Amino acid sequence: MRQELMSLPKGLAEEVARNLVMVANLLDEDPEQAYAYSRIALRLASRVAAVREAAGFASYATAKYSEALAEFRAARRMTGSVELWPVMADCERGMGRPERALAMAGEPEVNKLDKAGQVEMRLVAAGARKDMGQADAAVVTLQSPELASNSVQPWTARLRYAYADALLDVGREAEAREWFAKALEADQGGQTDASDRLAELDGVEFTDAMVESEDEAASGEEPVASEESGAAEAAEKSEEAAEEPADAEKPVQAEKPADVEKSADADKAADDNS
Repeated sequence: MRQELMSLPKGLAEEVARNLVMVANLLDEDPEQAYAYSRIALRLASRVAAVREAAGFASYATAKYSEALAEFRAARRMTGSVELWPVMADCERGMGRPERALAMAGEPEVNKLDKAGQVEMRLVAAGARKDMGQADAAVVTLQSPELASNSVQPWTARLRYAYADALLDVGREAEAREWFAKALEADQGGQTDASDRLAELDGVEFTDAMVESEDEAASGEEPVASEESGAAEAAEKSEEAAEEPADAEKPVQAEKPADVEKSADADKAADDNS
């Protein structure tokens, strides 16, 4: 890619390179942002094959299959390479044309692919079969020397996973479980969710306590207080009551002393006699 960019003026080449680096860094975690960077690079250097290829993958990651196919075709015309053939066929699938993808799987270009490309083409062809409702044919399509091999290659986990999924589609559950287990064994980089599929087949359900707590909060349900928290609350109220004066709420009027009342009665009697 760096060699291809050398055909551009130095300042322009550096600017395009920065955008291509951002495409590569964001393609998995933020495809939309990667797509935006790819459009900048494409505007700056549309005649560079590496730029067209990067733009194609960014479009592919955002399900813009028509754009992706156009970019991949342009890159192929510029380089003459067939390495993009499988992903071009998958774009045809994405555009709702599985029959075209299947036709591409039978073209002479497939024989020019390396082993990884041929396995990728087989995966795309099996997917096209499934799209066309040919589940049994998808199983047969995936049966290959690469599937039977015990050696683990970069494509092994995905190939075994696809085969397990195809077996499940035709009701061969026991065999599907076996191949999901084999896919998990080969999946060192976490490319598939084979472990989840195995758990699903075994009837295992995982509960996320954090999600449950959030659901309760959203539903407005108040958590039930435990006995310990209830006792602590009662003790706290008792302490507050002890600290508060007994006459704090209702003031009590002072009573008149008895001798004052008697003196008042004697004075009244003297007044009456006079």
